[in-house]
Amino acid sequence: MATQKTQQTIVKFLLGGGVAAAINLVVMYLLIDKLGWNTPLLRNLANAIAIELSLVASFFIYRIWVWPGGSWRLRDIWGRQLPLYHGSAGTAVFVRVVLLFPLLDWLRVHYGVNTIIGALVSAVINFVLSNRGAFTTKDLSPDRTLASYPESLASVWLPDRQPLGNRATLTQEPLPPVQTLSVVIPAHNEEACIVQTVQAIADQLTAASLSYEILVVNDNSRDRTEALLQALVAQNPHVRYINNYYPNGFGFAVKCGLENFRGDAVAIVMADNSDSPQNIVDYYYKLQQGYHCVFGSRFISGGRVIDYPLHKLVINRLANWFIQVLFGLDLNDTTNAFKMYRREVIAGIAPLLSHHFNLTVEMPLKAIVRGYSYAIIPITWQNRKTGISKLKLQEMGSRYLFIVLYVFLEKHLSRGDYARKPSPMPLLSVSQESPQ
Repeated sequence: MATQKTQQTIVKFLLGGGVAAAINLVVMYLLIDKLGWNTPLLRNLANAIAIELSLVASFFIYRIWVWPGGSWRLRDIWGRQLPLYHGSAGTAVFVRVVLLFPLLDWLRVHYGVNTIIGALVSAVINFVLSNRGAFTTKDLSPDRTLASYPESLASVWLPDRQPLGNRATLTQEPLPPVQTLSVVIPAHNEEACIVQTVQAIADQLTAASLSYEILVVNDNSRDRTEALLQALVAQNPHVRYINNYYPNGFGFAVKCGLENFRGDAVAIVMADNSDSPQNIVDYYYKLQQGYHCVFGSRFISGGRVIDYPLHKLVINRLANWFIQVLFGLDLNDTTNAFKMYRREVIAGIAPLLSHHFNLTVEMPLKAIVRGYSYAIIPITWQNRKTGISKLKLQEMGSRYLFIVLYVFLEKHLSRGDYARKPSPMPLLSVSQESPQ
């Protein structure tokens, strides 16, 4: 019931935020299109003004409709709620104005789209903080079981005094052991490093005595990549390659590989030797413990990055923080492609929409939203030493945002239509592993 109540609150909050966003857009239109505030500085100023004008309206919308159970005494409104709400909204605005808007503007996202995305992101931040601050009432009961509770959940929490609790643990049916592991490697013009990458992975998996295949998808390469792959196949029976039958693109190439791998589980690995082969083995053994997926993080204890360009690192951290807050995840490295999935997960997250690098975000987010269990382990990543990176940040910014918002809408509006349906086997409690 608490979950249902929370969902209703979120929907109301989003609708109320939509009204505030409409006010915001109208102000932006008047200032930029009618008054000609169309330089980077003036667009940011217009954005700030529009936010401030919609702020007060949004507070009263939320106070009346979304969190109606709290005190309406003027002292509480003006002395506690409004200041706290300004703190919540201010934090959201700070993130939006100082971080998100300039970033999206740099990525050449149209100011209208930029404004809508900024409104959604700031709404999430504002909701979380408001729900735990401005619109939270202290528990004044004698036993003080709850230090405080969100007013929107008062009817749920107060009658039976159920604690708010921690993050839910996952339960799942026993999963069969992975007999054969597949490694899918998309490769586009990777003649400089594909041999080294495949050999390093093969050596590591052989040393670990794993049953495996390495499937390289030649993504319309125009260099000697295919010729090198033919030589690798001749040398190692565990290595296969296919030519991508989709148009050129990272997402298309990965999908081609996912439609042709033969193992019980699959790891997606970059062709530039940036992912540690040892971590593939780590993924495999973690998956055998009963998880549907294993995700790596370069930014938890034990993980590391080597020679990561500073500007990419900053953008990576901002993007992953955005996703983490939006979905309430403990995973802080969603954008990294290097992950491992059981075969049933690949089937369960279909269809995959992304044509490009945004597939790296679509796959883990869909797996999480659709109810598959996952573990997070630290991994090591190093920048490529040869060849040219195919990732173009300015071209990918809006595509990443599209797929993130798409999965976000599925999570909140699909009513579980695409969620995993557990098999009717005896349940075995498996706790989701915390980041190390």
